[in-house]
Amino acid sequence: MLDRKSLHTQAIVDDFMAPVCDESVDILYQDQDILLINKPSGLLSLSGKNPLNWDSVHYRLVHGQAGVSPAFPQALLPHRLDLGTSGIMVVGLHAAAAQHLNKQFQARTIRKRYLAIVEGWLEQEQGQINLAIAKDKRLFPKVKICLSTGKAAISQYTVLKRLEHPRRSVVQFEPLTGRTHQLRIHSHAIGHPILGCDLYKSKDSQQLSTRLQLHASDLFFAHPSSGDEIHANSPSPF
Repeated sequence: MLDRKSLHTQAIVDDFMAPVCDESVDILYQDQDILLINKPSGLLSLSGKNPLNWDSVHYRLVHGQAGVSPAFPQALLPHRLDLGTSGIMVVGLHAAAAQHLNKQFQARTIRKRYLAIVEGWLEQEQGQINLAIAKDKRLFPKVKICLSTGKAAISQYTVLKRLEHPRRSVVQFEPLTGRTHQLRIHSHAIGHPILGCDLYKSKDSQQLSTRLQLHASDLFFAHPSSGDEIHANSPSPF
């Protein structure tokens, strides 16, 4: 029998199985320091702890994609996207480039924009969501809004289009912080969950799309060698 102490120290078992992803990782730009890639929805950024979840952006870059792209054995990911999120990612092709990019992410000098389709019509055309986020130990891998123990999380949004039948909004998000699941839980918290999201949803929002309607469309950063300002874009697939 497990005692109370054992129950509290038990590690969380991750038995999640990622679905098979048949879409390739597209190389949008390449030089000696970085890659800009387009990640498909349904592909992990990094291989999971479960050995069956070996397929990932990182695995495909390091080992190459037959008939699509060569191997980049030193590739590192200072930038990651959730499984269901598609879109632009920057990859470091060596340790120094990845470290430079990591510092930019940590300093929050890298700007990110996302496109999403959310349930319902937002009341305001523009706004800011400022709700602290904490891990939810009871419901792993979910996070929760917690103003007392959470870390600061801020998301700006602009409504680009309002759709009918059913009512939906096309929204551009710009997260000013980089918390886990930030845009997904912020959207849900204001009553407009992102369509297709399996973790933060209303009665109907998940069924309104076969994939998470969240796409990383734009990335603004300084090139790790030249210092030039880069604006990378990946058109939305929805």
